[in-house]
Amino acid sequence: MSNPAGLALEGGDPREPGHAVTQGQDPVERQMVHATHDPSVTFEEYMYYGAITRAEEKVANERYIAAAGPKTWKGVLKERFSKGQRDQPVIDSPTETGSTGEKTGLDDEKTMVPGNGNRTLGGVTDSEWKNASRAVRTAGWTSAFYLITTDILGPFSVPWAFAQMGYGPGIALYTVFGGLAMYSGFQLWKVFMFMDSDRYPMKSYADCFFRVYGKWARHAVNILQAIQLLFTVSILILSNGQSISQISKGSICFIACLVIFMAAGMVVGQIRTLQRFGWLANFAVWVNVLILFICMGVVANSPPNYATVQASYGDAFGPGPIHRYAGTPPSGAATGGDGFTGSLNGLNQAVYSYGGAMLFISFLSEMRHPWDFWKGILCADIFIYVCYLFFGLFVYSYQGQYAYNPVMQGLSPYNWQTATNIMNIVTGLIAACLYGNIGIKVAYVEVFQELFNAPPLTTKAGKLLWVALVPAYWALAWVVCAAIPQFSYISGLVGAVCILQFTYTFPAILAFGFQIQKDAMTSEEIFDPATKQYNYVDRGVKRWVRGFMVKWHLNTFNFIYFLGALTTAALGIYSSALGLKSAFGGASVATSFGCATPV
Repeated sequence: MSNPAGLALEGGDPREPGHAVTQGQDPVERQMVHATHDPSVTFEEYMYYGAITRAEEKVANERYIAAAGPKTWKGVLKERFSKGQRDQPVIDSPTETGSTGEKTGLDDEKTMVPGNGNRTLGGVTDSEWKNASRAVRTAGWTSAFYLITTDILGPFSVPWAFAQMGYGPGIALYTVFGGLAMYSGFQLWKVFMFMDSDRYPMKSYADCFFRVYGKWARHAVNILQAIQLLFTVSILILSNGQSISQISKGSICFIACLVIFMAAGMVVGQIRTLQRFGWLANFAVWVNVLILFICMGVVANSPPNYATVQASYGDAFGPGPIHRYAGTPPSGAATGGDGFTGSLNGLNQAVYSYGGAMLFISFLSEMRHPWDFWKGILCADIFIYVCYLFFGLFVYSYQGQYAYNPVMQGLSPYNWQTATNIMNIVTGLIAACLYGNIGIKVAYVEVFQELFNAPPLTTKAGKLLWVALVPAYWALAWVVCAAIPQFSYISGLVGAVCILQFTYTFPAILAFGFQIQKDAMTSEEIFDPATKQYNYVDRGVKRWVRGFMVKWHLNTFNFIYFLGALTTAALGIYSSALGLKSAFGGASVATSFGCATPV
């Protein structure tokens, strides 16, 4: 995060309660929270200020590039490992009227009318509001690439997914779900670009739904988001607890292994800003790539880890010949279940592998020039897709039905197994802290600040409260994973219940509602910022139908996409529930809060 003092016209952090611009009022940051979720603000007002902010960012980015000069390796490394304390110019509005001229499509002149350049909101002027908003916008598109890749990249379950589906269905499903995940990401980016502004900044995934559908949608999304983030941290604790257990050769009680990783997360989780995760995320990406190469070399020159597979899935998968299948494996030949159920469990892992769209709005909210986000998401998704297919097919070809999830725990040589487990613990800790960081922020801003008037995180009181919340969050995540120590099935269930919704279902219905409301706006309709009024030519069902027909083909596709994602979620929940039933029925040696290790 950049130094806010370098951005404040009057010195100091404009979000602090003691700053001159607050003059005894609530801090600007707290006023932002309330203004961002003000139900009186219309869709069209969000669009109006979004167009202005995008134009200002375009000018600011041009000045930033000119001031930075040509890129050098020394400069890139210095920027990557710096604390982000680079002064940035405060840009006055280049335009409050007319087209923004931005090639993002934010040139809707029908929404723009002359406005007062010195407006106030809650006693805070435009310039003060912009400074407070832009104090957290420091990340570039390369940081977004590393954050997205760290967030999404999880190739260690892909060989197990292929073992449940076979070559053909596996390749097809990973390709289709990868393409749809990229489409969903671009839809979220599109909504952010039109509706985020310095006046009404978007901070979370739920903000998109609040601006398109209203308060009820925001609360529903926040609840599911909190559940997913908590379960994701739980899954990472479970995965890395298994790694610690393997490293110790089972000499440490499995519950204690989970506690060790939880304690590490409580310490590293004290990092409060995504900016400080940038270089850690960069490091994690390349460590994961190194793990991939090591695993490929080991599986090509050693047998599978029969003991681990047998401990997790029963005696039916003890030592024996290795089989691979072009299509769906026959009954009894897949560790995830028979026939259609096994394929669905493999599909759940494909969904889980591409999960991460939930954090895109958080990444965008901290970007200096959000227009560049498309570069980060395009590069990240292509990189992730290539890694998944190549690695999954390679390992499955050597280990067949004995492919294990996560893959490094399915290596038989202890030395290589230990090396990859240690690296996995490091990258898993970074990923878990990233999820925990966002999860606690969502809970803090949406619940503590909004409902209980908690202090902003930039204040001393806010920082102390953060210190207390981190261990409580990790402790709750530990309870969840200790109660359900079945990695493949619980991760598949979370994928079906939560991740599939945030990556596929929600972006589809969000794009559907956004596009209709945007296209319903006409050239005769004008927003007046002085009165906050928008002169609609029609309202209600008639307006929605008219907006739908402007791009009926795109809206129809988004709605069908939405229904298809819901159906896939229902099937995934069904298959995961059957898998958990089988595991707790005696197929696995691991029990709730027990010492027996599943590996």
